[in-house]
Amino acid sequence: MRRGYLLVFLSASMWGTLGIFATYIYRYGVDSFTMVFWRVLFALIILGTYISLFLRENPFTREKLWFYAVYGLVGVFAFYTLYFYTVKISSVGFAVLLVYTAPAFSVILGRLIFKEPVITEKAIALAMVLAGVLLVAGNVDFNVSHLALLTGIATGFTYALYGVLAKFGVRNERPERVLFMTLLFGLFFLAPFSKFSVPRGAIPYLLGLAFFPTFLGYTLYNHALKEVEVSRASIVATVEPVVAIVLAYILFGEALTPLQLLGGALIIGASILVHMREGKN
Repeated sequence: MRRGYLLVFLSASMWGTLGIFATYIYRYGVDSFTMVFWRVLFALIILGTYISLFLRENPFTREKLWFYAVYGLVGVFAFYTLYFYTVKISSVGFAVLLVYTAPAFSVILGRLIFKEPVITEKAIALAMVLAGVLLVAGNVDFNVSHLALLTGIATGFTYALYGVLAKFGVRNERPERVLFMTLLFGLFFLAPFSKFSVPRGAIPYLLGLAFFPTFLGYTLYNHALKEVEVSRASIVATVEPVVAIVLAYILFGEALTPLQLLGGALIIGASILVHMREGKN
């Protein structure tokens, strides 16, 4: 397996733990904006320490501040705001389903911006992913408002834009610094909507949320985008909900239906397809 695809798979696996940590954090009555704020804050501390001590570099940069401001606004603030609002006015299943329209947007944006070819196996893999996510999401209630449909699609679009902006960012900059500056600006945008106190019992889970799906997940993904097309990376990254439902089954005893298993198989099959066919091409 090419290193870039392995990094995408590992990053998506880290993102798959997000729901586990969130489940524990919500038990302490922490609202969504506050959870994301502390997630980003702790991730910044971890990332800044890593860059300073292990990479022996300054995590801050004064270059392209406008780019990181846009990146933080779109990839952190807008994405999470749209996602949680969609959950609020519809359901978790519906919101998750529309988040994973991101690969379709990534294929289009990859073609328009990076001239990535739209070839047969990408189209097949994209269809497999969309069908797989629909099955994995389970019994989704499609009786939602037009606003929920609009915000859900916008969530998928901003998720796709994260990868596009990351692709630009890591061209001439260390991926860790790109992530640090993006999270820093995202934190500024989140602060006015967040509470600055959380129960002590929630702190270990917030640290886990910051370390695994944030620090590790996004660092690995940013590194992967130095080697993998943004459209292919977005398709492979849809293994995230597969990891999430398996962890929910193991840790919380949640039901795992044959249709969800079939959906997971389709998603994994799509990931294998885009990896294997790229080598032949």
